Amino acid sequence: MITVSTDGSCLRNPGGAIGWAWANHDGTHASGGAASGTNQIAELTAVLEAIHAHPGDEPLRIEADSQYAIKCSSEWVHGWKRKGWRTASGGPVQNLALIQAIDRAIAERPGPVAFAWVRGHRGDRFNEQADELAGIAAREARDGRASSVQSSLPANALGGSGRASEADVPAASEPAPARASAPAVTRGAPAVVADTLF
Repeated sequence: MITVSTDGSCLRNPGGAIGWAWANHDGTHASGGAASGTNQIAELTAVLEAIHAHPGDEPLRIEADSQYAIKCSSEWVHGWKRKGWRTASGGPVQNLALIQAIDRAIAERPGPVAFAWVRGHRGDRFNEQADELAGIAAREARDGRASSVQSSLPANALGGSGRASEADVPAASEPAPARASAPAVTRGAPAVVADTLF
């Protein structure tokens, strides 16, 4: 099983510079940022990038301190899809493009994806690493600098430099960019398992 911790950072929520990061428990990692966004966008982007960076049949476990990102990716998404991408009250789903992109990435990934909640800022080594990388990426995006945090991934593993540019973080109203990380797979078992650790 591949285990990856994700985190997002927003320097002034909403509208401040954002950073996202994932840290694989094998030591590899990636991060990136954008000049403005929200904490929710940063958290969801971290999840999306972690899924894209870990294609294949091996089960993927994503540990995050954001219950919002976990529930958007593994619970609420099913009801929203049934309701035509509307909330229970009939309103629009916030951050729809990112949530749909995560849903597609999970559906296209041959191996299952599970999510686990971890308490943030409580000494979890990989959560702390992802938090630090996301914060650095947000500060560098704010300052107009490319992130100096290096990933152990090949340059093309995330579709470019290993970093999300501002253009890679979709606004809630624009469609998410298509990624060809794995062919679509039809299977009888659910692809997402929520494993909440409180």
